[in-house]
Amino acid sequence: MLLVVTMHQLNSLEKRAAIALALVFSTRMLGLFMLLPVFALYGEQLVGFSPLWIGLAIGAYGLTQAILQIPFGWLSDKIGRHKVMLLGLLLFVLGSVVAALADSVYMVTVGRILQGAGAIAGAVLALAADLTREEQRPKVMAIIGASIGLSFALAMVLGPLLARWAGLSGVFWFTAVLAGCAMLIVAFIVPKSVSKAPTAETLALPQSLAAMIKHGQLLRLDFGVLVLHLMLTAMFVALPALLNQQHLAAEQHWQVYLPVLLGSFLFMVPMMIIAMRRQQEKRYFLINVLLLVAAMLICWQATALWGFVLALLVFFIGFNFLEASLPAIVSRVAPAGQRGSAMGIYSSSQFFGAFLGGLLGGTVAQHFGFSAIFAVLAVIGLVWLVIASTMQLPARAQRLSLPVLVTTEQQAGLLAAKLAALSGVQEVTILLTEQRCYLKVSAQQFELAQAQSLVASSSQ
Repeated sequence: MLLVVTMHQLNSLEKRAAIALALVFSTRMLGLFMLLPVFALYGEQLVGFSPLWIGLAIGAYGLTQAILQIPFGWLSDKIGRHKVMLLGLLLFVLGSVVAALADSVYMVTVGRILQGAGAIAGAVLALAADLTREEQRPKVMAIIGASIGLSFALAMVLGPLLARWAGLSGVFWFTAVLAGCAMLIVAFIVPKSVSKAPTAETLALPQSLAAMIKHGQLLRLDFGVLVLHLMLTAMFVALPALLNQQHLAAEQHWQVYLPVLLGSFLFMVPMMIIAMRRQQEKRYFLINVLLLVAAMLICWQATALWGFVLALLVFFIGFNFLEASLPAIVSRVAPAGQRGSAMGIYSSSQFFGAFLGGLLGGTVAQHFGFSAIFAVLAVIGLVWLVIASTMQLPARAQRLSLPVLVTTEQQAGLLAAKLAALSGVQEVTILLTEQRCYLKVSAQQFELAQAQSLVASSSQ
């Protein structure tokens, strides 16, 4: 039903782009996620296996993703989105093959690093922006975002079943095949871009990165997504082994994961609706951070299977709520004309969190045992709760961009001042290099015709 509503009013090109890019994104992420529920169990057969290397192998992809996310986006502006996507997927295939052929945990980690080197998220989202009208763009992004959530749920089921049937190498071979299919989708189904969307709203700009890193509210959100994915990755360093200790065979773990994930959505979706309707988004944001802390404490003390199941349900309610809320808040907080830079740093923080989670989980497990991971994560969650409590949510705003014809900074400054004086305008940014004006406005008070008239008069 949600997909049907989201697809409403998209034209045929936008529908094709949305479905094809969602398939590219989800097949790639499915391969990455499938290792989470199985590596701690099936990696025991590898040379050099230890709790530390469990964590490193699970989280290694996040390091190269974090480092290359923004550069790959820039490269897609230079040589084209399709070429960068094909290059990234080829690296992903290569990493999957290296991991599939590995007989040591060290080479699996190398394979995971290569998988992460295919950092195409920025290029995919930029191409989605290229192929869609501005007013329909949020729908396409929502379809792509939903596909990631579905791929995670599917990975929790497929990972244990496939590992039982074909072993750990089979999981990596399947991942390589998925990435190969994604390459075919890019080559033959994804529409070619005939024009480029305004770069500043879709990709990080070098001149904006320093300002985004210093932006206090965005830093809180970047720290938040780092902690969120740190907790997810670190948790799966320990969880499969602990479920095994509860006499639940590895191929049966999906029987825990699937109901828990479905149940979490049943709780999470109404909570999001209530938060928006009552305009209490910050309160519910903090409640869900607290749920993560509670889940870690339950896991820390759990001695029976039902305790781990309860902890997982509580965790994924909070995780799904925050995973959906954080990018939307980043988009609201980001200054006009700098959303691409804000989202680039946010994405890098997300993947770096996955790397740190694997490193932290493996280190703690190596020295203090699996259960200690959850105690450490609870403390980290409490730190996030304190930081998040100082977060300030701006009023909801609509983002617009208008083409301009200004040649000097003085002209741009005069036009920006006139636009800022209009009713409902919250922020104005004019980029001379793009000949584009970016606006954040209150839809109820803003008159588009007035802005268009000012822009037209400044171009004469």
